[in-house]
Amino acid sequence: MNESSTQTPSIDLLSSDFLLGNVGAPFVIGAAVGYFAKKMLKMAMFVSGALIVLMFVGEYYNIIEISDAQLQSAADSAVKGAKASGDFLVNRLTRITSKGVSAAGGFLSALNLDS
Repeated sequence: MNESSTQTPSIDLLSSDFLLGNVGAPFVIGAAVGYFAKKMLKMAMFVSGALIVLMFVGEYYNIIEISDAQLQSAADSAVKGAKASGDFLVNRLTRITSKGVSAAGGFLSALNLDS
């Protein structure tokens, strides 16, 4: 029996090829997706806020009537939709590598950027 045939090949966990392929690139992908999601969320919040202010102005001039329950219901459904899309993105990013931690970490770190 040959000794080399029974041993598993060793993987250098600190090599640049391993780190770039399993940690670096997925982290950058996750960060890019997280940054995009954050900017789109800010844009959606800006547009939603503008629409709500326009509805309040219309209500002030008796053009439309808005109930607080309807407004809260619309906000609740928007929050549920944002949470579902965030969960979808994180779940998809975790499939990039075998562990999925690097891409999800990049996504979450980009969401916490102060820009």
